[in-house]
Formats: sequence, C-alpha cells, structure tokens
Amino acid sequence: MKLAVSDLRAWYGPAQILFDVALDVGPGEVVALLGRNGAGKSTTFKAIVGLVERRGRVAFEGRDLGAAETHAIARAGLGYVPEERRIFTELTVAENLEVGRQAPRPGAPTWEPETLYRLFPNLSEMRNRPGGRMSGGEQQMLTIARTLMGNPSLVLLDEPSEGLAPKIVEEMATAILAMKREGLSLLISEQNLHFAKLISDRAVILERGRVRFAGTMAELEADETVRDSFLAM
Repeated sequence: MKLAVSDLRAWYGPAQILFDVALDVGPGEVVALLGRNGAGKSTTFKAIVGLVERRGRVAFEGRDLGAAETHAIARAGLGYVPEERRIFTELTVAENLEVGRQAPRPGAPTWEPETLYRLFPNLSEMRNRPGGRMSGGEQQMLTIARTLMGNPSLVLLDEPSEGLAPKIVEEMATAILAMKREGLSLLISEQNLHFAKLISDRAVILERGRVRFAGTMAELEADETVRDSFLAM
C-alpha cells in the first residue's frame, strides 16, 4: 500500500474530532473520502500530514510517519493540497510552480512545467499572470500543479471541486484521471458524489469523525441506505 492509516485519532485542543479512522490507498489508485460538512475529512488530511494533534498509525510506502514532522512528510513524497489553496498571490504562475520544485523520486511520476501546462491548459495561457489575478478555479489548478512539481507519489487533495463552475469541475476530473494514468495515487476529500464517481476506485465515508462505510464505488452506488444516511443533504 502507498498509504495505510489505522486507529487514527485527532484533536483540536480538548475536542476529539477523529475516532479510530482507518483507510488505505494502493499504487495508482484514487480513493474518495466522502462525508458532509464537519464529518472530519479535512481533519483526517491534516492528521495524516501532522498538522494537528494525532495518535494512531500512519504508514507511507511502508514507513511509519507517526513521529515525523510535516516538512519531513512532504519531503518523503506525500503531497497535500489544502482546501484553502494558499498560492503566492504576488508571484506569477511560473514562479509559483518553481517554488514547488523538488528532485525526481524513484517510483513516482516526474512533472515539469511544460507537462503541467498540458495537464492544465488554462495555466499555459497565463504563465506570467500573478496568482492574485486568477479565478478560484484557476488558483485551484495552480495549487495542484505546484504540489505536483514536488514529484509526490501520493497526493491528498482536499475538496477539489468545491465552489467551481461546472466546466472547471469537468476539467478537474479530466486532469485527475490523467494523473492516475501517470501512476499517481490520490486520496480526495469530496462532498460531490457525482464528481467522486467520475474519478474514484473506492470510497470511505466519514460521519462525526468515524468511518461509516468503506468499499468500491460500485458497492456504494448499490447501497442506497448508506448514501441516504451519510451523504444526503
């Protein structure tokens, strides 16, 4: 497994948010982490990369990351695209990409700016534009592209379709499937079930910080009770 998480618990101060979360992602696989707002999806990502207080086991490519600092986790090849995007607004698209550059990694896809401009054609047309003068969808693409410049073998992608126009959502799905074809593994947090079905092999559903379902997308599609209980708004 690329990523194996078990018994993961997390806190914000005295408040426990995650309770014994378990999930895994295989090589070249896309796994959707689903759930309503407040289910614990973003906290799961932050716990995996060490941004919140956590306990449990997080193994990446067989290496235990339980005591690792966030910067060490990133250097190990685990990429994280937060929901907030966090681009450098005064830097151009090309400069933002260079900030993310790391050396190629054995067993991971290698990305260069020209490769990423083909993956995200919108960015190619604005490579000299400051990040602060881009739309939300364009900034989302830039954040993902900058993360890929680190040549990760697995990426945590938090709410990639949220707030985007339908056309941009379609382009995002196409790009994610292209990343998968290159051999990249992805764990994607989503509320949009339709989007998740387009891109994912398996799904894990969280509700109030606990796993309520884990299985293939086909199994989720066949289980109306689970969808109504944990995903319906």
